[in-house]
Formats: sequence, C-alpha cells, structure tokens
Amino acid sequence: MSQTKTNARKAVVQALYQWQMTGQSLISIELQFEEDGRLKGVQKSYFKELFHGIPQCVDTIDEVLSEFVDRPVDVIDPVERAILRLGAYELMHRPEMPYRVVLNESINLAKYFGADGSHRYVNGILDKVAQKKRAVEIKSKAQGERQKEQD
Repeated sequence: MSQTKTNARKAVVQALYQWQMTGQSLISIELQFEEDGRLKGVQKSYFKELFHGIPQCVDTIDEVLSEFVDRPVDVIDPVERAILRLGAYELMHRPEMPYRVVLNESINLAKYFGADGSHRYVNGILDKVAQKKRAVEIKSKAQGERQKEQD
C-alpha cells in the first residue's frame, strides 16, 4: 500500500476527529490542515475523497456500524469512531481496495491513535462489516486459498 495513502488515512482520522468534536466546517478544517502542513506526504485527492465523502454518508455508515457495535455509535470513543467510519466507508465505497488492506490499515490506525487494545475492537467491528459488505470478495478469496492448498 502506498505510504501517501496511509498518510492520507492518518490525516483523515485527525480531521474527522476535529470535525466530530468541534462541528467546524469541512472546508475550514481542510484549509487548516493545508496551512499547518499536515497534508505534506499525503495523497491529497484521497484525503479529500475520504474527508468529504464520509460526512456525506455518515448516517448510512453509522447505520451499518450500529449492527455490530455494543453501544450507540455516537458514544463510541471519538478516535475509534473516526477510524470505524473511515474503514466502513472504504469497505462500502472503494471496492477496488481489498478488504484485507482496509482492515490492516484500520488496525494500524487504531494502534497509532487509539487507546490500548482499541485495535482489537476496530478489527472485530470492521471484520463484521466486511463479511456483510464484501461477502463475494471474501468468499472468492477463501475459494482461491483452498484451491492453492489443493494444488
């Protein structure tokens, strides 16, 4: 996975956190990140797609997440909520991105930004989202791995 996309995801988590906590406009947060130099080394087009796309469909994302979380989405720790929303968005809207990449990137973000053990929580939830939203991809991957074992 490209480091600039990984960096974009890190910036998105921070920007989503700020948006969730302050309610500032997306444009003002993006401008602040640009002015502060926090978008250096970031694939800016990916950052913009994620940062603007997630809030546009946050209700749908939260509805999907709510099937698998143990409490209302709006009371989940804000860092974990930002990571879960990012991962769910990618699983739902970026089918060309392998689900395992989305899960691994989300786990790494939780290890980097989250509390101890939050990566396990994020992994558990997003794995269930992937099972629902990427069932065909997961089944195909499993069949391919079984075929390799038989060869």
